[in-house]
Amino acid sequence: MPERFLTRNIPAKREDRQTVSYETYVERGGYAALKKALMMPPEEVVTIVKDAELRGRGGAGFPCGVKWTFLPEPDGKTRYLCVNCDEAEPGTFKDRLLVDFDPHSVIEGMAIASYACRLDSVYFFIRGEWSEQAVIMQNAIDEAYANGIFGSQGLMGGASDFAVECTLHRSAGAYICGEETALLEAVEGKRGWPRIKPPFPAVKGLFGRPTIINNVETLAAIPLIIEHGVEWWKSFGCTSSIGGPASFGLKLMGVSGHVNNPDVFEIELGTTLRTLVEQYAGGMKDGRRFKGAIAGGVSMGILGPDQFDAEMDFDIGKKYDVMGLGTACPTIFDEGTDMVAVARNVARFFKNESCGQCTPCREGADWIYKLLCRIESGDGSMKDLDQVLEVAGSMGIIPGTTICGLADGNNWAVRTIINKYRSEFEERCKPYIVPVTPLTAS
Repeated sequence: MPERFLTRNIPAKREDRQTVSYETYVERGGYAALKKALMMPPEEVVTIVKDAELRGRGGAGFPCGVKWTFLPEPDGKTRYLCVNCDEAEPGTFKDRLLVDFDPHSVIEGMAIASYACRLDSVYFFIRGEWSEQAVIMQNAIDEAYANGIFGSQGLMGGASDFAVECTLHRSAGAYICGEETALLEAVEGKRGWPRIKPPFPAVKGLFGRPTIINNVETLAAIPLIIEHGVEWWKSFGCTSSIGGPASFGLKLMGVSGHVNNPDVFEIELGTTLRTLVEQYAGGMKDGRRFKGAIAGGVSMGILGPDQFDAEMDFDIGKKYDVMGLGTACPTIFDEGTDMVAVARNVARFFKNESCGQCTPCREGADWIYKLLCRIESGDGSMKDLDQVLEVAGSMGIIPGTTICGLADGNNWAVRTIINKYRSEFEERCKPYIVPVTPLTAS
């Protein structure tokens, strides 16, 4: 079996895993990348991350270094870094592993990003249900303060006169707060409703000030790039096979569902789903056949039975008719899975998690769920099935009807399941018979 976690402090065996303290992290070479970064001008650090073509690991895949360049010039007032650790995407649990066992790798990335972008205040936004992880992360932040990483003396105990403060902020437990502007609203103490853009957070974000929002895994990759260099990072992963941006680097991929060894694995982007399942996750459970997989979080849509060899890179959306790679945490389904039940369960999730701000999402999500419940019970018609697809295709940012992408996630998830397993839905549907009015004699 291939090695796992080649570059991090997380053992492959679950029983060997424990939270790495500040002292242990330093003994293993931790914070060397921060020290190296502080010897460069901030602009050089931004250039290195940009040249590495590190793409965001939170779902969208937007180039991290490019995002950093959107910031205006410092004006002497507070600028913010918000760390998105609101990992509420169904089937996704990679960020949690970093927080549980290697929190200082994330903190080092936070410190480097703050220095590079001249961000003097960090808010670590963590999922509300993660009570244990919140304690672990707060302890790690306290260790960072105690050892001079954060604090008024300046980064790294005064190695730089640029000082950074860090605050842990617990979410109230809403999936929608994973959307970056809803996250900002929540930190400000308001309801977690997505904002209309523009203005974008880099210009007007938290408390109306320039703000960068990065995912936990994205930040944890930055020390590796600074320490080992751009060419080392780009030696992993792959270029685009369709002429798009490359998918360089290592990626944490959490595999769940019908596999023998569900876990999180660190592998190269571009590895096929089949390899991920058979060589890393121990193969299909009980030797059953592969039927499909949610590619990278439920909102990305589903890979069908003939797409087991899909490459897990950022080209996956255009090549395999899903919305994108997302978090790259696939949920695997075997041949016995009821795909009608899967679609109904997905629709229930999005109905419950819609913030209700946009009418197409609020009403459409409820409508899709009720129609799928009717079909699952055997009381639906072919007209109901067509209605589900019509409603799904009429809501979201892509049709231009909602503020955020939650409706798109609902749309792609339900639509791809129906399109790739339509026969299962049709078997549950009653034929639609047009009523005929009998002729009467004149």
